[in-house]
Amino acid sequence: MDVEKANHRRNRNRTCCCVGTTICIIIAIVILVLILALTVFKPKRPVISYDHMSIEDLDFSFDITKFKVYLNVTLDIDLSVKNPNKAGFKYSNSTAYLNYRGQLVGEVPIPADQISAGETKPMNISLTLLADRLLSNSDLYSDVKSGVLALNSNVRLPGKVKILGFKIHAVSTSTCDFSVFISNQTIRDQTCKYKTQL
Repeated sequence: MDVEKANHRRNRNRTCCCVGTTICIIIAIVILVLILALTVFKPKRPVISYDHMSIEDLDFSFDITKFKVYLNVTLDIDLSVKNPNKAGFKYSNSTAYLNYRGQLVGEVPIPADQISAGETKPMNISLTLLADRLLSNSDLYSDVKSGVLALNSNVRLPGKVKILGFKIHAVSTSTCDFSVFISNQTIRDQTCKYKTQL
């Protein structure tokens, strides 16, 4: 009987030791995952930046007898989207917009895609002004006469970053104000603002 009690105590001690070790290992793994989630895998904001903007096509003319301005402008815009995360950023279909004095005058679709961890993805878009919307603005004649068109472009990329099995919603927005100089077909006075929400 003493031998049975000793064996029973030994088995009980082994079981307690195994359970205690397992609990310690689980706690260590949870702490390690938390540390990684709050440092290395902490979600960072994807950033849209305008790398280059130029005039691809610019045609304008005046019809003095009818007091009309005819204008066609196509902008070539090089964007880049940087994903600083340790996981991929998957964004959905989006649109780049072009505004003249607060009025939408052009848009171009941006198809859904994915950007790998740490990657910077270049994009090239051609934005054409919708002449009918532009010509309805009463300030156009005076701006064309002065030789400068003040425009604004806006890009918004909604997407998700998947980190440690969790999908985190992120939206990156970029807005640029710039001036198109008609005489030499250049873009100047470019000022951009970037915003990202997690």
